Amino acid sequence: MGVCGRPYTPRMTNRLFAQASRLDEVPGDSTGDRLALGLAPALTPSGLVDDPSFFHGFAAHPQVLARGLLTLADVTATRYFQFTPSTMRDPVLTAHGDRLRAECFSSCNSVYARLDLLADAFDSGEMSHGTTNVDIGLATRAALSRIGRDRLLHLDVGTDGLTVSQVEGAVVERPVEMPPRWVRALGNAAELHHGLPLAFEMGAAGAKAFVAGLPAATSSPRNGWLVPSGTGVRVATRPTSGGVLVAGLHRLSAAKRLLPHLTGIAVYGRAEPGPVVVELTVPGGRLVLGLTDEAWRGHSGEGALLGRLASATVAEDADLVSALLAFEPVIDVPRLTREAALDEPRVRDALAVLAADGRVGWDLRDAAWFHRELPHDPERVEKDNPRLVTARRLVADGALSRAPEGWHVRSRSGGPDHLVSGDRCTCTWFLRHGTGRGPCAHMLAVRLVTHEEIA
Repeated sequence: MGVCGRPYTPRMTNRLFAQASRLDEVPGDSTGDRLALGLAPALTPSGLVDDPSFFHGFAAHPQVLARGLLTLADVTATRYFQFTPSTMRDPVLTAHGDRLRAECFSSCNSVYARLDLLADAFDSGEMSHGTTNVDIGLATRAALSRIGRDRLLHLDVGTDGLTVSQVEGAVVERPVEMPPRWVRALGNAAELHHGLPLAFEMGAAGAKAFVAGLPAATSSPRNGWLVPSGTGVRVATRPTSGGVLVAGLHRLSAAKRLLPHLTGIAVYGRAEPGPVVVELTVPGGRLVLGLTDEAWRGHSGEGALLGRLASATVAEDADLVSALLAFEPVIDVPRLTREAALDEPRVRDALAVLAADGRVGWDLRDAAWFHRELPHDPERVEKDNPRLVTARRLVADGALSRAPEGWHVRSRSGGPDHLVSGDRCTCTWFLRHGTGRGPCAHMLAVRLVTHEEIA
């Protein structure tokens, strides 16, 4: 197991636990009726380890860590489209041996939030490999809210969930069940963020000025183009060179909790409508906020991965690639290509399937996939992507025929044939959505028979 920062000192350990051990642990809140996750077996570089306690350590920046977790709790407890509070407060925690990641989505599913805690976020402790899902209940929120800059804060993540310990006592959050739509959303978020260009970066002053001026979560949606300027990040009301369009600036408001600690900002995106990622740096870590192109659109319904899932061999390739993963914080695609004996496009399509299963994510800062381990459901990809199921049925029924201008796809309702030409289709779905929510079933069917990439 890797060691985080400096080793424990007797003074630190005794001061915390001599007092905390005399106090009763306070159980946190929990929710049910969702995807059972608990603690995933740790597929570590040294092999499979069942039910490990995969992280424990003291925070080097206690207030940053506490407020970072509270920021995630704020995000997942908020429905930003037509603002409504929610009772959801349960991030997914993954330890990679050199960092700890906590991820969640807003209640409306339009905001993806991730707190990356790097090695220098902890003064001491041990970090191994594993994934769990816990609820940040009222007792934990209260404990985290009391953390000051000079207070000791100890975190333990493992079989029993999350334990937050201070001198006054400890609060325990048990593993809870995860909303099934989060699995779809994790995959779509990874694909939407993959390839997003870095628009600009700025230091502490610019980051703080921008976050301080953000509208509250309860505000009406406000759109604007984020543009770097001499005094910080300016919000323009019309397309501007070098700007990034953000729909619903109020969806970034949770970052205000970390305002005093911000050391920089990076914005990824484009001037035209599309996904946006705002990355805020803090001592020892980063807060990543990913937004869909409209406040009413959730990540779970984007369909961003469909084009990559339409391949005859992709399911088998994904099984092979998944066996080679071991909670890497940065997945080495060339290594997977060599060890799986597959070409790089097939490995990347396999990673897309694993993303659809919630088992890999994308880190824009590292420009790389990372591994998280969720319970595997071989039928999940099809259950979550009905257009892919329809496309396979069209192929099996012989509904496709060549045409000079492209492909004719027989209508299942008995109407006129649909024409697929390049990255366009004449069906109602395409006319309504284009490729903004992934390809239609007819384009997927063509992909299945031609093995060509879909835009």
